Amino acid sequence: MKFEELKSFLDEKADRYNTPDFIENDPVQIPHRFSLRQDIEIAGFLSATISWGNRKSIIRSAEKMLDIMGHSPYDFVMNYTEKDLEGIQDKSIHRTFNGQDFAYFIRQFNRIYKENESLESLFEVKETETNFLQPIERFRNAFLELEKHRSHKHISSPGKNSSAKRIMMYLRWMVRKDKRGVDFGIWENIDQKYLSIPLDVHTGNISRKLGLISRTQNDWKTVEELDTAIRQFDENDPAKYDFALFGLGVTKELL
Repeated sequence: MKFEELKSFLDEKADRYNTPDFIENDPVQIPHRFSLRQDIEIAGFLSATISWGNRKSIIRSAEKMLDIMGHSPYDFVMNYTEKDLEGIQDKSIHRTFNGQDFAYFIRQFNRIYKENESLESLFEVKETETNFLQPIERFRNAFLELEKHRSHKHISSPGKNSSAKRIMMYLRWMVRKDKRGVDFGIWENIDQKYLSIPLDVHTGNISRKLGLISRTQNDWKTVEELDTAIRQFDENDPAKYDFALFGLGVTKELL
């Protein structure tokens, strides 16, 4: 396809899938159950963190975490007791993300929110930066601290060439602004032009079929290669094309 044809094709697909109907079967439904900013941030972060595998399974596992937190994530994070966390440690949550990881994340949230009103301040993009590589690394350092813990593996590092798909999806939810109702856009101090496509097997394969990328690995270098292509179509809102690539992957339209 020529440039204009491809842009028109992707615009049409993004328009088709970026609707409230998308929420029902996607992990983004979990933070959509809340209205308080901090509840949205915490529920969204936990849901995105476990977003690998079957979407129904992800949603069930996220609901398990909501149950444990009494469906009030921020209140639980700020007011839990040690006994509460002891009761979590041995629970199964989602695949390799277990009760130890969940309890660790709750402790870290407590510490972070005592110092910050919102997680947004930990992800701010500096003037010299063109994407979220450095902001994610700064967030990892702030959230995880220096002491090694088994939970560190659940927050990927683009600095180590991970595509950081789950955290990029979370950033899309929090940063991206439109009137469609899927993404929240509650982080108003971060420009959505810095967002990248959450790259996984499906979005990677579709991107290759469309000639948007040539690299065979789904890593951060490929994220940046896809940035270069996608931002030509819309430099102010590149992440809207995540809906197009995801939709094409789900429907298998290009297979």
